[in-house]
Amino acid sequence: MARRVYTVGIIGLGFGRAHIPAFQAHGCQVIALCQRNTAQAKAVADKYGISRIFERWEEMLEQARPEIVVITTPPHLHHPIALRALAGGAHVLCEKPLAMTSLEAQAMAEAAGRAKRVAMTNFNWRFPAAMQRLHAMVEEGVLGRLFHASCRYLVPRWADESLPPTWRMDRAQAGHGAMGDLGVHGVDLIRWNFGEIVRVSARAGIAYPSRTVPGGGKPADAEDFCVVTGELKSGALVTLVVSRAARAANEQTLEAYGSQGALSYRLVRGGSRWYTGELRAASGSTGFEPVKVPSGLPRSAGEGDQLEVTGKTTIAPLIKRFLAGIRKGETPSPSFEDGRRAQAVLDAVLESASRGGWVEVAQT
Repeated sequence: MARRVYTVGIIGLGFGRAHIPAFQAHGCQVIALCQRNTAQAKAVADKYGISRIFERWEEMLEQARPEIVVITTPPHLHHPIALRALAGGAHVLCEKPLAMTSLEAQAMAEAAGRAKRVAMTNFNWRFPAAMQRLHAMVEEGVLGRLFHASCRYLVPRWADESLPPTWRMDRAQAGHGAMGDLGVHGVDLIRWNFGEIVRVSARAGIAYPSRTVPGGGKPADAEDFCVVTGELKSGALVTLVVSRAARAANEQTLEAYGSQGALSYRLVRGGSRWYTGELRAASGSTGFEPVKVPSGLPRSAGEGDQLEVTGKTTIAPLIKRFLAGIRKGETPSPSFEDGRRAQAVLDAVLESASRGGWVEVAQT
């Protein structure tokens, strides 16, 4: 029996374009796109064979009525769009950070529960093959008792002062800067692999204080880099370093050291089949040795531009779980609740960076 074909509407076509080939790879029918710049929306729609475009998300939800709504707008819109989509009966996949605050994220998670719809957060960096293998090895007990872990996510996107600002520099729209762009993924990887973060101490900075937000009305106020020290519920210590102004760097790393062994993960955005990642492991008194990790993906997954490759290799595996959850009537992880818990860490990081010192992470 052929599986049911679900209809999809995507709101926001910056990173949102990566979701199109990811859903199409699973046989879904992307029927509508929404973007304020309708000329851009039409060009994307024509490229991927999508029939309808909308300038306003309210009109897309009311007129196209997709069964699945993908939210890839600036974070200040996540909460209202998700509540409206869920109330209309749609399942929702939302980009990170899930909301502006953990209270907004909690309201979104509660709305999904009331609507009995599947609602997931797009923590797509769980899904490179090497990260999946690291997670399995942690679950198998390779590390023993975790002592400490460190995570880095560095990109050069705004290392150059001459680049024009975007909404990502405006805390009123973005909620966070580098922590919302990048750090929330590190928070999720730490939580997913090692457990809850219970308190944090953070420092953050803006690369070029002379920058203004789009329109030039006020100085850019969202951080470009941040260093976080955290404590887990287990007592283990973690560090997280993020930057979107790291000239010549474009990588994610996660290292963990425990009573029985150590694991070292690295993903560099470049080169052939970069999306697999690299993993090394050590046990006893031996040094690190490479862990063989097949990608498990067809070679065609690496074809296309960077957004298309990212979609087919890291978002498509999440969508596979998303669709399975819809068929089973249950929400897989990373859920809106995972997004809420990560958001609570962001709230604490923002408070610590503002006033200094350790800040407890709200657990409920």
